[in-house]
Amino acid sequence: MSTSPFIVAIDWGTSSFRLWLMSRDGTVLAEHRSHEGMSEVAERGFEPVLESHLQILEAPHNLPVVICGMAGSRQGWVEAGYIDTPADLTMIGQNATIVADAARRIIIIPGLAARTLSAPDVMRGEETQLLGAHFEMPRANRHCMPGTHSKWVSMDGATVSGFETFMTGELFAAISTKTILVHSTGGSGEVDANDPAFLTGVRDGWTRPEKTTHHLFSIRAGHLLYNHGPDENRARLSGLLIGTELAGAGVRGGEQIGLVASGELQRLYHAALSECGVNARIIDADVAVRRGLMESWHQFSNTSGDRKQA
Repeated sequence: MSTSPFIVAIDWGTSSFRLWLMSRDGTVLAEHRSHEGMSEVAERGFEPVLESHLQILEAPHNLPVVICGMAGSRQGWVEAGYIDTPADLTMIGQNATIVADAARRIIIIPGLAARTLSAPDVMRGEETQLLGAHFEMPRANRHCMPGTHSKWVSMDGATVSGFETFMTGELFAAISTKTILVHSTGGSGEVDANDPAFLTGVRDGWTRPEKTTHHLFSIRAGHLLYNHGPDENRARLSGLLIGTELAGAGVRGGEQIGLVASGELQRLYHAALSECGVNARIIDADVAVRRGLMESWHQFSNTSGDRKQA
């Protein structure tokens, strides 16, 4: 196992910052996480925030940095643009944007775009996770990537042939805190993936998605008429929204997919997919993004003349 730092890999999102100091063979030597996402650091400056983390880790000054996520958005550090689908993931590193005038070599990975007038869609950060997920499960036809904005991605080998985004996580937050259901779903505890209310919600959302808005109000009615508690109500709300997402994604029993997730979302989506008869193989999201960042750097360095780092 190599112990010499080779590269700095970063997933820089809207509200989170994840940095890994990695060796040549992909071993994680150190990591830093914070809530210094794009919206937090825009005024302070991206480079000072990055360098402050690297100083804490005593990272060498000549280490290159590869970044994915919202740092490459229009409101981020440097806009990295989009690659249109169908998109070969083994080419995203070659299309990385170099951060000019930085103290060290820094590149930002582009996002992906589905340019259709009827249903345009974009992703930024997930494309790098997908590259890593492809190496973990190269024959996958579809990947589910849960999150605030969940992605369902169709694959043809290493090529993303299409994808759809579902605002499930954001809807859960908005409905549970900004609608009448705030009186029935109070609290912020995690949802138990084995809660019968969650699994029933999944089935109802998956089999009868056209009834979802009615089922949402029934959560309030159940609280008033049968004294259903907030934990049960949050579980049902989560299950309904995830089940409706699965219906929208056209999930079928017997299907095999890659589930790129970690933590609570991994548990919830794995339970939901199992409830619908789907065989989901779990791919840890952190492992996937780290491998995708490393592979993207190799793609970039092999075509840019930076082979001494490859």
